Amino acid sequence: MEKWQKNLKIWQEKPFIKQLKNQLPQAEVFLVGGAVRDAILNRPTKDFDFVVRNVSKNDLEKFLTTQGKVSLVGKRFGVFKFRPRGWQGEEIDIALPRTEHSLNFSGAYKDFKIQSNAKLKIEDDLSRRDFTINAMAFEITRNYELRTGNKKVQSSKFKVQSQLVDPFHGLADLKHGIIRAVGKPELRFKEDYSRILRAIRFACQLNFTIEPKTWRAIKLEIKNLNKTIKGERVVPYEVIAKELIKALAKNPIWAIELLDQAGAIKVLTPELLKMKGCPQPKNFHSEGDCWQHTILSIKKLEGKEFKKEFKNPPLTPELIWGLLFHDLGKPYTIVKADRLRFNNHDTVSARKFKEIAEKLKLSSAGLDIEIVEKIIAKHMLPTHSKTSVMKDTTIEKYFFNPNFPGTELMMLIFADISATVPQSGKPDFTEYNVLKKRINKLRAKSKNKKELPKPLVTGADLIKELKLTPGPKFGTLLSLAREAQLKGKVKTKKQGLNYLKKFIKKEVLVKAKTTHQGTK
Repeated sequence: MEKWQKNLKIWQEKPFIKQLKNQLPQAEVFLVGGAVRDAILNRPTKDFDFVVRNVSKNDLEKFLTTQGKVSLVGKRFGVFKFRPRGWQGEEIDIALPRTEHSLNFSGAYKDFKIQSNAKLKIEDDLSRRDFTINAMAFEITRNYELRTGNKKVQSSKFKVQSQLVDPFHGLADLKHGIIRAVGKPELRFKEDYSRILRAIRFACQLNFTIEPKTWRAIKLEIKNLNKTIKGERVVPYEVIAKELIKALAKNPIWAIELLDQAGAIKVLTPELLKMKGCPQPKNFHSEGDCWQHTILSIKKLEGKEFKKEFKNPPLTPELIWGLLFHDLGKPYTIVKADRLRFNNHDTVSARKFKEIAEKLKLSSAGLDIEIVEKIIAKHMLPTHSKTSVMKDTTIEKYFFNPNFPGTELMMLIFADISATVPQSGKPDFTEYNVLKKRINKLRAKSKNKKELPKPLVTGADLIKELKLTPGPKFGTLLSLAREAQLKGKVKTKKQGLNYLKKFIKKEVLVKAKTTHQGTK
């Protein structure tokens, strides 16, 4: 018996399944969809969906209320949200077999007519599903019998696999790594255009390929991701955002390649394609144009150097999206002077990302847009602010500030430099290494390696001790005192205040001298 078969048979021992079998012996209970797929692949899953045959909707509801908490969401379709007593996971979906028919093939899932039928064959229920790997069911309650003459003999010789209901050969597609639509691909996508992105997402999550007929249908229907009916989007941006973020989080390069080849980037984020063919100075970027550099920078996240530098870190969606958009501003800022230049491209890239992220509603799917925007806007920090002369307060601002994603910024900078290949073939990490050295030097002042010592001089000290009135100058003075503290020039509040007194006195003398000269 394979491991996945053992995992699925465990459900037979669940108390509510045993009770269902005892109280409603005619019931046939099937674990369906993603839970079956993930069990076969030995992947963890949180979503468990069951289909129960031969039991009326009312009888099923009555039984479930005796076993735990029942939510009535979807009840009219024969669908219950169920939490068994003692269950620690997410709610379980329990449904009667049902059919779904698109009313007008608009591509909007809400336009389906759904009918539940306790007597419907499980194969008919599975036929409404999207892909073969999601169209399998495992029968939990079935008793296997070996008929010998007129006698029924319980048999343990039957293979557990015979409990798997697989009318569309999803098991074979799982074993061969294939995403295949159930039935006619064009029909499946015309029923619900969001399935186009689901196919790509599953391919990325499972590292599968999409079978040719399904792929052709995806390319044919991709334009309908932007379809509207009476001014309303057929596929909401919130749905699109969820699929895009899941796909890129798991396998960013494969996701970008599939989205590009399918035409999804052209339909959803055509701005990104401006990087294709956007030239870069060959003496700094022998790797190719802006798009090639971007793809290479994302590939570097899986490289040995990156993993060694950051101790094999988890890759956040924010880092991946930051790299995808970090140079988007180059096509918009390119000028030819002494060489090709892209002045302020980091600022433009951040602004463009924010515009696109808000349009696609990426935050609705959990992406922290503010983090992505920040690391894009500051990815040129080592170049713009000569690292050796950068103020300690600047380093503190970006790398010791709980409100700034310093770790993601360093990761983006490292990946960006790794993908910036000069003609010598060896990326130049000089400024990065100086920055890292200075960060580590400051980190040595920290007890927990994250937070620096608190400022010695505060705004209250300026008011009380120096008799100053709050105003714009406060920021300058506090910054000066903090810089002196981080440099080790002042080690007590008193020294800090004396340092500022000398600065103010000197400033007053300079101002007086300038005024005097102006009156001559």
